[in-house]
Amino acid sequence: MRIGILTGGGDVPGLNACIKAVVNRVSQDGHEVVGIRRGWGGLTSTNPEDDRTVPDNLIALDPTIVRTIDRFGGTFLHTSRTNPAKMREEEIPDFVKGDFSGPGTHDITEHVLSVLEDQRIEVLIPIGGDDTLSYGLRLHEEGFPVVAIPKTMDNDVHGTDYCIGFSTAVTRGVDFIHRLRTAAGSHERIAVVELFGRYSGETSLITAYLSGVAGRSFPKSLLMSTSSHRF
Repeated sequence: MRIGILTGGGDVPGLNACIKAVVNRVSQDGHEVVGIRRGWGGLTSTNPEDDRTVPDNLIALDPTIVRTIDRFGGTFLHTSRTNPAKMREEEIPDFVKGDFSGPGTHDITEHVLSVLEDQRIEVLIPIGGDDTLSYGLRLHEEGFPVVAIPKTMDNDVHGTDYCIGFSTAVTRGVDFIHRLRTAAGSHERIAVVELFGRYSGETSLITAYLSGVAGRSFPKSLLMSTSSHRF
């Protein structure tokens, strides 16, 4: 079996470790792994009729290649926020455009499926958040096998309890607040820290709880107000 793997959206710690784990595991069963560079952008930029576009967007992966990638942050495969189902005309490669012109966004899933067929990729493993995995769902609806791995600092991917990157985001948020607390106390000031939380607000909520900002004088209503994400 030939398996494709990609990372999309923001980069977070743990992506390279995840890529390495997938490659090592599936290689044990004799399967091939193809790394798709720059997320979904690697598939949209590949021209099945021009082999010269393949090396820029696809790379064969094996345990030897990924042996040390988990020693570094970011993503070995690089990333993008490309969504082939929502592409503006100027984002679509010239060899794909054809009838895709005009205002608004265009769905070039037909081209993506043709690339997957040309490269003999039978299963896709996208690692990403809401937007990246939403296109994984789009391919699933087309009947293409997809195994999604949730990744986002916001921890807001529906249907999962834990996402790659969430733990690090909370840990660093707590560390930042602890460091800021000494300066605020020395100057007898009140510090207001704003953290991201996107749809769920869980990053802000858990960071506030673990950093101990919710004391007797801290309004409970503010702690539970995840819509503002301010603690």
